[in-house]
Amino acid sequence: MPYAFSLDDVAYLRSGAGEAALAEASTRPLTDRIADVAAVRRLVGEEHAAAVLETAVLRRKAVGKLSGVDWLFTADALQQASASLVARHRASRLTGLDVHDVTCSVGADLVEIARVAKRALGSDVDPVRLAMARHNGVAAGVSFGLVRADALKAVSRDTVVVADPARRDAAGRRAWKPADFTPPLDGLVDAYPGRPLSVKCAPGLDFAIAPWADEVELVSLDGQVRESCLWRGLGTGVTRRASVLRSDGTQWTVTDAEPDELPTREPGEWIVDPDGAVVRAGLVRHYAARHGLWQLDERIAYLTGDTPPPGVRAFRVLEQGPYSEKSLKSVLKRHDVGRLEILTRGLDVDPDALRRRLKPRGSAEASVVLTRIGRAPVAFVCRAERV
Repeated sequence: MPYAFSLDDVAYLRSGAGEAALAEASTRPLTDRIADVAAVRRLVGEEHAAAVLETAVLRRKAVGKLSGVDWLFTADALQQASASLVARHRASRLTGLDVHDVTCSVGADLVEIARVAKRALGSDVDPVRLAMARHNGVAAGVSFGLVRADALKAVSRDTVVVADPARRDAAGRRAWKPADFTPPLDGLVDAYPGRPLSVKCAPGLDFAIAPWADEVELVSLDGQVRESCLWRGLGTGVTRRASVLRSDGTQWTVTDAEPDELPTREPGEWIVDPDGAVVRAGLVRHYAARHGLWQLDERIAYLTGDTPPPGVRAFRVLEQGPYSEKSLKSVLKRHDVGRLEILTRGLDVDPDALRRRLKPRGSAEASVVLTRIGRAPVAFVCRAERV
């Protein structure tokens, strides 16, 4: 069970003595729980040892996810917190507005909102998380108001309402039904009639359950789809958006306001596997049209063309033909392939099991794209390149 922080713990961790203890604990390897506990107990005594050790461990886990602050958080709060780059992107759409984060937790989103909003307010039912949010705001050098309040009871007016409902129960089990979120999704929407909304959800959410949303945005970071966000009342003029972020600071967006007319042609020199946010948002055709690509099959997300988009990992086609294990094994042997990546869509193929059966033994490396065109299974032997 994760450690249950108290208000006294937070007060100690924010004190000079607590900061010194955390600095000392951070120098330890934190791999031997018994030895680490004993060492921290000698340093700070029994009363605060668990809080110091848990915070040191959580800060180490947060590296690469949350940036720029000596954070205080609980294990559950860290797990649900948006990555800083994702939170920053979402906050950028709220620039210059009055914003109320009604499930602010320890402030991972609120810190980024406060950097750009006209005014920022956070609320939560948990006094410990509010105390942590206060610390995190000060550490980040931003200003926001905080109030203890239930997300289903409006305590602000004329603000954009931001929410991130918890999607796990008290035992840590994932909640799949929006009615089981905390707070429930429909209850959250009903609590703020007519108010602009920005609600973070899991990327696998069935968006049909949110007919009130004007726009659904899918966000990925470094190739991994991190979240969906349901937007209402901000007048974007689009209904679906995919936002693709990279840790190097680059990003791009495609929406359903763009054209989606594609030519019907034979496979080109390259195959492109669109970012998962594009696929999940249903914007494969829009992305293809932007970059002069077309689909291998209208029901399959793989794209093809003679020039791949810049900055993507694309697959240069070396050889293609009807798919069978026997013929594929022969092609791989001819190309001296030993290191093999297998991608598949539209076919019931287990890549790991297939790789074991193929037993590639050569010195070269290749990527195999397995899919279907119409009803015919097809194999493309490719060389992956960053373009």
